[in-house]
Amino acid sequence: MNLIQTDKAPAAIGPYSQGIVTGGIVYTSGQIPLTPEGSLVEGGVEEQTHQVFKNLSAVLEAGGSSLDRVIKATVFIKDMNDFGTINDIYASYFGDHKPARSCVEVARLPKDVLVEIEAVALAK
Repeated sequence: MNLIQTDKAPAAIGPYSQGIVTGGIVYTSGQIPLTPEGSLVEGGVEEQTHQVFKNLSAVLEAGGSSLDRVIKATVFIKDMNDFGTINDIYASYFGDHKPARSCVEVARLPKDVLVEIEAVALAK
């Protein structure tokens, strides 16, 4: 088992790693819209979702994978009314690749962000 650590994504804000690689699978921790320096990205759900994907991509890359190798994603959103916007941005990052996915509305996310995404991917 290998821990993922990259300075291209924000450091964990608690007692966990950015991700784990084990048995040829990459498991990312949930990524929220913090810059790699740890600041909350300015803007609304669009800007936050793009930052989440930048972070997710960086963690996957550091773990020896990429978005096109994701087999399962879980999307947590603050307001289901943002589903369409988040879904359009999500589709732009995955293109024709369509991993399994769950999407749930939650009462609250860390740092009161609007979106968090975690992924499971095949290592290269």
